[in-house]
Amino acid sequence: MKKSLLTLVLLCVTSVFYSQSITGKWKTIDDETGEAKSIVEIYERSGKIYGKVTEILDAKRAKALCQDCSGEDANKPILGLTIIKGLKKDGKEYNGGSILDPKSGKVYRCLMELTDKDKLKVRGYVGFSLFGRTQVWYRVN
Repeated sequence: MKKSLLTLVLLCVTSVFYSQSITGKWKTIDDETGEAKSIVEIYERSGKIYGKVTEILDAKRAKALCQDCSGEDANKPILGLTIIKGLKKDGKEYNGGSILDPKSGKVYRCLMELTDKDKLKVRGYVGFSLFGRTQVWYRVN
């Protein structure tokens, strides 16, 4: 009986850790420079994950436009721009959507994984996830 109860408790604790949500505010860190760039709010809408820029940390870039973006995002302010679109939860990962790099205007396929309750691995890639870049974002409390 004690072993069964202990097993049940461990399963519950483990499932709580793995079911942590990626929704909330995240500080983006540039993988090339190591600098904090912005705060992105990740939210769920109609069962899919989206993320928009809610704060730009470099005051000189606070009013920057997405000059190299195309389509509906062309020349829009980066502040308020939805850069993550349409991700779906797949096991421990979120994928099937896209991420926009406002600096280059390029859109990449996106894969996200919560590696810790306050640490999010974000990978943008073209074609296969082998060809891309990974950033680690940190939850903002």
